[in-house]
Amino acid sequence: MRRAREGSEISLAFLDVICCGFGAIILLLMITKENLPTILEPSLEEVVAELARRQEAINEILGITEELKRAKVETEADLEIEVQKLAKLLDELDELTSEFENLREMTVEQQATLADLREARQQLTEEQIALLGDNYVRKDDTIGGIPVDSEYIIFVIDTSPSMQRIWGSVVRKFEEVLNIYPVVKGLQVLNDNGQHMFTRSPGEWLRDTPSRRKTIKTVLRSWKAQSNSSPVEGVTAAIETYYDPKKQISIYVFGDDFMGRSVESVVDYIDSINVADKQGNRRVRIHAIGFPGYMSPSGQPYPNLFKLSSLMRELTVRNNGTFVGLPRL
Repeated sequence: MRRAREGSEISLAFLDVICCGFGAIILLLMITKENLPTILEPSLEEVVAELARRQEAINEILGITEELKRAKVETEADLEIEVQKLAKLLDELDELTSEFENLREMTVEQQATLADLREARQQLTEEQIALLGDNYVRKDDTIGGIPVDSEYIIFVIDTSPSMQRIWGSVVRKFEEVLNIYPVVKGLQVLNDNGQHMFTRSPGEWLRDTPSRRKTIKTVLRSWKAQSNSSPVEGVTAAIETYYDPKKQISIYVFGDDFMGRSVESVVDYIDSINVADKQGNRRVRIHAIGFPGYMSPSGQPYPNLFKLSSLMRELTVRNNGTFVGLPRL
């Protein structure tokens, strides 16, 4: 009886232990289940908040990127403007440097020119003393009778075959006339048909530099532009293209022939485009040099040479200039 009771007591104790273990497990499960939402809910909120923060950071970065893009575009535009300004300044510096070099180069040439002018003045003075007396005073600023007060000069040169036969003399006379102007503000060269020596320069003044003068002389030596052996078109083109009431301009006409019919009509037309002021002075002076190139086989000049002389004499008188007829070369 006692053994049976002891076995029964052991069985009951084992069941109690098992029950207690299941109870503990159920209790743990209940505790864990109740705390799980408490743990998950803050994590989701943090994730949402983190996502919001990151989205805000992304938007901020995008905004900064757009600002940087705009700043880049503005900077590139400003840089382009500055580059253009720098290029302009460099051009101005090159121009000033060139002018400085030209002025330095001209010093020697000017000294030689001044020496020639002094010699010419002394010779003229001696002639004046002999012819006009000791008290004679020149009334205008001239060299050899030609006023040299103009700041801009235009050459209108007959390039016809008759002039080509004496072209070496034409080039020498051109150089002599150009040399009486040590420096001018602008110059141009046309032929008697009004064609420019430099075809890209119509309407523009060529800058007067030693290198430019050298180039003009070089081109002139082989210049054979089409010509009708009449200076009217060239003089007209020179006045109509370059007339400026604010500029002192002189035109030098080189020719040996005038093929036109009427001297009077040419003179009247030039009067209409080279208008005189109230004192009768005209802004464009017209000078002329007549060459004895249009000669007959016997050595006598053709009548057209006399027509040229009549035209140029009248034009130069009316337009405050001087006509020089060369008796021989």
